[in-house]
Amino acid sequence: MTTTIIIAVAVVLGLYVAATYNKLIGLRNRVQEAWSDIDVQMKRRYDLIPTLVETVKGYASHEKQTLESVINARNVALADKGSPAHQAQSEGLLGGALKNLFALAESYPDLKANTNFLDLQRQLSEVEGTIEKARRYYNGSARDMNNAVQQFPSNLIARPFGFSTAEFFEIDAAQSAAREPVPVKF
Repeated sequence: MTTTIIIAVAVVLGLYVAATYNKLIGLRNRVQEAWSDIDVQMKRRYDLIPTLVETVKGYASHEKQTLESVINARNVALADKGSPAHQAQSEGLLGGALKNLFALAESYPDLKANTNFLDLQRQLSEVEGTIEKARRYYNGSARDMNNAVQQFPSNLIARPFGFSTAEFFEIDAAQSAAREPVPVKF
């Protein structure tokens, strides 16, 4: 009788460990998939930026500093393969440089009316929206993973098997200021 109870408890415990381990694997894979989605969308954005800068250059070639800052910010963000928190910093700087570029375009009516520029601006806006959705999905996946790794009793399984928390992909307060609307004064 006692042996049967011990075996039953061991089987139940083994099933719990296996189920929790499989859940953690699924959560980790979802975080990696979500990050991959963000990476794909950021690559689309990086590919659009040189064309956008070349279009602006045709109308505002004497605005060299603004154009160079956009390209430099793009190159830094493209080369950044660090953690999500580190990449968020690079992305925030790129977003600020793009905002300056679009503010610059306001000074050039011919540029604002150029169909190529308008199409690139629309595409970039769509990519930005997709990145925002992918970021929300990634952060939700990271939250779920972090909960599973930190909450009792699953944390008893997570730590011995090497599962760790995932970083959030967030833009800090200093970078979010770069996302505020640019004041236009006449």
